[in-house]
Amino acid sequence: MKHFLQLSDLTTDELNSIIDRGIELKAQHKAGTSKKTLKRKVLGMIFEKSSTRTRVSFEAGMAQLGGHAIFLSSNDTQMGRGEPVEDTARVISSMVDIIMVRTFNHAMLEAFARNSSVPVINALTDDFHPCQLLADMQTFREHRGSIQGKTVTWVGDGNNMCQSYINAARIWDFHLKIACPEGYEPTRSMLLENSDRVDIVRDPIEAVKGASLVVTDTWASMGQEEEKRKRQQIFASYKVTEELMTFANDDALFMHCLPAYRGMEISETMLDAKSSVVWDEAENRLHSQKALMEYLVNQA
Repeated sequence: MKHFLQLSDLTTDELNSIIDRGIELKAQHKAGTSKKTLKRKVLGMIFEKSSTRTRVSFEAGMAQLGGHAIFLSSNDTQMGRGEPVEDTARVISSMVDIIMVRTFNHAMLEAFARNSSVPVINALTDDFHPCQLLADMQTFREHRGSIQGKTVTWVGDGNNMCQSYINAARIWDFHLKIACPEGYEPTRSMLLENSDRVDIVRDPIEAVKGASLVVTDTWASMGQEEEKRKRQQIFASYKVTEELMTFANDDALFMHCLPAYRGMEISETMLDAKSSVVWDEAENRLHSQKALMEYLVNQA
């Protein structure tokens, strides 16, 4: 049985097959020829962090594949009242076929997976957001083909998305440049382990030069609301704009995992700029996660 807690839990071949299947499922959905490949299967969805895209994409995806999804917030489970995560995992996994968890502490997710009898998907923790990377890599492939050998630039905080891009750089063999203020880098261990393909570049203009893909995220993630004003000042020069994109390759794409704050980490019009594929990226969460659920359930 396989879990998907970070990208490295699956091989490059497995991840590429999931992306291929996501593209196929997307085409079937558009053509109205989707098959109920997860008929009578149940997805348990545990949310300790709020969500828009994650909940809709997993719930709609399960419905499209003929299954059913159960939404559980921290207010809906005994885990939110102090039940050990190990006990919750044992019980819920005995009743459903697959589980996704969106939480703060990555160690909590790992404990949940160790005690689950069905596959567990990381739908976001403070450390990683691997489902978003599946969607991002599917989107790049649809628009530009293979990302191998390309340069990708991350602009902003060295957060869970940035750290997932570090994992992606190793898996899909691309070079990653990270433009972030001093003190806001990804974890030192990840930078050291991937020093052959990841560089820290303080100047965003220098960082985007030669890039085929430029990616950013909100400056203050969930749980960092008290730091928001301070971060706005520190990250002010790390805004992605149409002007910044002119220093990247002529055919460079722009992505953002959303929600985006126009006028802060991006210019007011960046989401709809010529280089932006953000709306395709958002939709692809649905199809790449359908492919992921199919794969994990079939492997269980």
